[in-house]
Amino acid sequence: MVLSHAGDVEVVGEAGDGAEALELAVGLAADVVLMDVRMPGMDGLTAAEQLAVRAPAIRVVMLTTFGEDEYVARALATGAAGFVLKDTGPQDLIHAVRAAANGHAILSPRVVRGLVDRYVTAGAGRAAEARRVVGLLTTRERDVLEMIGLGLSNAEAAERLYLGEGTVKTHVRHILIKLGCANRVQAALVARDAGLLPGD
Repeated sequence: MVLSHAGDVEVVGEAGDGAEALELAVGLAADVVLMDVRMPGMDGLTAAEQLAVRAPAIRVVMLTTFGEDEYVARALATGAAGFVLKDTGPQDLIHAVRAAANGHAILSPRVVRGLVDRYVTAGAGRAAEARRVVGLLTTRERDVLEMIGLGLSNAEAAERLYLGEGTVKTHVRHILIKLGCANRVQAALVARDAGLLPGD
């Protein structure tokens, strides 16, 4: 209902379980699939994993409830384009679908923080490595990395740091390259391990 009123989003199919979602997505050559983690029969994670093999160009955004961090980690490993919580507002949900369609990853801030908190017990070796790679960043890149670790979007980071959003996007790209991270979640974990976040 929300997506059908977005104007630039066309809902081409709906499925009641993971197996049906998988076949519909492949058959319809959907651009983006909004997949619930928990579904009867084949769950959304299994469907996303199979979809990544059968139709890797299709972007998958997972819907989850707060506290299901283990599912988030598993889905990100399959290449999911993002995670949004089921209580996400209509505009944020539409934004997530648009972002995925444009090739961007989207993660709810609470999902990012939940993942980061799971790894708070990182060992000394990982912490030392995180501090080493963070040392490769410029001062401004470290500032942006801290914003990533806090789960802020590029727009929110830009506002807090008094930068243009395009500048923040450029910094994020350089950060991911320098840290050897595939996405913002991995960068957030490095920020936590390196002690950049408040309370660390």
